[in-house]
Amino acid sequence: MLKPYDELRKIDVSKYTELRDGFRYLNWAKCIDLLRENGAERVYFEPIPDEKTGNSLRMTDVVFTDTKNTNRCYETRIKVVIDDNEYFMQTPVMNGKNPVKDNSMNQNRVWTSMCRAFVKCVAINTGLGFDLWLKEEDSRNFENDIPEFDNKVAFDAKVDIIKNYAQKFHLNIPKWLEANGTDWDHLTELQAAKMIHTLTEKYGELVSGQGNGKAD
Repeated sequence: MLKPYDELRKIDVSKYTELRDGFRYLNWAKCIDLLRENGAERVYFEPIPDEKTGNSLRMTDVVFTDTKNTNRCYETRIKVVIDDNEYFMQTPVMNGKNPVKDNSMNQNRVWTSMCRAFVKCVAINTGLGFDLWLKEEDSRNFENDIPEFDNKVAFDAKVDIIKNYAQKFHLNIPKWLEANGTDWDHLTELQAAKMIHTLTEKYGELVSGQGNGKAD
């Protein structure tokens, strides 16, 4: 039998997480593994298809357009089964904190959304990994306190730091930018700060003078 909520919440899942977009994520497979290690005998999730289309991806009929791209409100809905309990979770399809736009929508985005929904649903209903989401929400609330950074174009100093990492570690930064719905010309201060944080977490801080800022 699965352990109670209070016990599962005390489990430190941080050592099983990976850093993406400035946040730590628990892999869906490890989440199942941990549930089984703590008493669950049956754990799985499955998509609930949209009633109108029969597809796993749900979308509004309204199309939004910015300067270059179009998108809709995309969501996925899943059923989570843990022993005799069934839970349901519907979440937006996101790329980090940004909505996924039409030009980058694919099956992997849909699958990632459902996996993230599963881990979040488990946290809400069992307590396992709940503190990860608490920290993420706290971080988002902190960002909301500095809205002036949301749309300000990144300063050259931050761009140079990112390019220095790219040169030293042979990173394809343009592809990373594209995956996050931006490019060098539209990278914001907030996005740049998160990128630098992620790079520092993975590669450590650069020593002054490393790199020459000429990476593409």
